[in-house]
Amino acid sequence: MSIWIIFIGFMILSWIVSITLKSKFSKYSKIPLDNGMSGREVAEKMLRENGITDVTIGSVEGQLTDHYNPANKTINLSQEVYNGRSISSAAVAAHECGHAVQHAKAYAWLGFRSNLVPVVSFASKWVQWILLAGILMVRTFPALLLAGIILFALTTLFSFITLPVEIDASRRALAWLSNAGITSYQNHALAQDALKWAAYTYVIAALGSLATLLYYIMIFTGSRR
Repeated sequence: MSIWIIFIGFMILSWIVSITLKSKFSKYSKIPLDNGMSGREVAEKMLRENGITDVTIGSVEGQLTDHYNPANKTINLSQEVYNGRSISSAAVAAHECGHAVQHAKAYAWLGFRSNLVPVVSFASKWVQWILLAGILMVRTFPALLLAGIILFALTTLFSFITLPVEIDASRRALAWLSNAGITSYQNHALAQDALKWAAYTYVIAALGSLATLLYYIMIFTGSRR
């Protein structure tokens, strides 16, 4: 019963964070930058000032779909961020550029996460099926559930490795936004608030993954008694 209370608690927290994040970005997307720069222009400026010339900036569909792809060195900004001239657009664009700076400077945690991507992609594709089969056959073939737990543990590890990567990218972004004069004394706290709530989504995801992993471990250890 207690594990289900934890699951429900994480579901509620995740919903609250998601709703709050969308609300924050909706609010800050209506507050223009003093210099009128678009998200694309902010990204170009940050890359240029960090001496990065081999990263391409593009636009992708969707909301909050912004991401940096280290495999092909592309910063992919949602259309609202790419064309937007607001506090939220600048914050998100700078955050994704923060990942490009991490890549250029060989930031250890980003390298660690990138190396895990192929393994985690494989694990994510098969883990739920293996766990389901493992639970159904836990008495006759417990090794299958153990294999599923190991795969799920890799995805949980990936979630926790993502935390320092995202937090550091936001730290780099906020420092640059302030130093470059993109944000002012009056609106810098708003950019910081937007990125803070974005970071919370990763924290909740990591803790939720850990709780789920512990649940599967409890099932496995219980079957051994």
